[in-house]
Amino acid sequence: MGNHDSLTTFVLVAVIGAGVLHAAWNAMVKHIDDRLMTFAAIGVTATGASAVALAVTGLPARAAIPYATASAAVHLAYELGLMNAYRLGAFNQTYPLARGTSPLVVAVGAYVLAHEHLSAVAFGGVAVLAAGLMSLALSSGHLGRHDLPAVSVAVLTGLTIAAYTLLDGLGVRRAHDPYAYAALLFLLQGPEFPLVALVRRPLRAWSSDGVLRWGLLAGALSLVAYGTVLWAQTRAPLAEVAALRETSVVSAALIGSVVFKERFGRRRVAAALLVATGIVLISL
Repeated sequence: MGNHDSLTTFVLVAVIGAGVLHAAWNAMVKHIDDRLMTFAAIGVTATGASAVALAVTGLPARAAIPYATASAAVHLAYELGLMNAYRLGAFNQTYPLARGTSPLVVAVGAYVLAHEHLSAVAFGGVAVLAAGLMSLALSSGHLGRHDLPAVSVAVLTGLTIAAYTLLDGLGVRRAHDPYAYAALLFLLQGPEFPLVALVRRPLRAWSSDGVLRWGLLAGALSLVAYGTVLWAQTRAPLAEVAALRETSVVSAALIGSVVFKERFGRRRVAAALLVATGIVLISL
């Protein structure tokens, strides 16, 4: 298990890069109307790649297997929450809310479970982050009744992100091999949506509207993005990795405004930058 006492420049750049990839594959999910099929294609990628990887790495240490199993279950809840958040709300509102909620909970969980402490500057970052989240919720100038379902689901999704981040951070440190842990995790969580899609969709749905092409690409990006995060969690404190990863909210806000032409782009971009500022302060 690697040293996770400090955050090096290489780890910092790798995690921020993983955040950009994460925003990109989430934008692909938002772009395709049939999100069940998109997650099914992502699951096919995860299952195939992880089966090959696990054959090479072997299983992680036995102590890590319960964490991977629990995390796979939480990931399923996360993906269901994500699907509903994107159905109910705009990408550049729901994505930053979901991702921005997580570091607050991870910081507390890492303090309790992994005995990692935040500095005074980091606590200031928590306050800035909270202000940014409120700004995102009010990005249209007020929080109307029609916004509540999307905002609520996004925040709940953020709680699942915090849960699997803590489970995986603790699990990968017990695995003795982050690649073996990642392979087992992806293999456990990969098959669920493909199986559901086989039951609920006709076979021709796999080739409709670029589902397979975009879904497989999104799956590949998600594997690289989260595999990088798992590796980083063996090299740096959990709260810092989780916080830096969520700088992806800036990418998401820009994608939502430029690609999806979503309304109130300037306000959401400004709020996402505030969230990112708080996240960076947490990581200092």
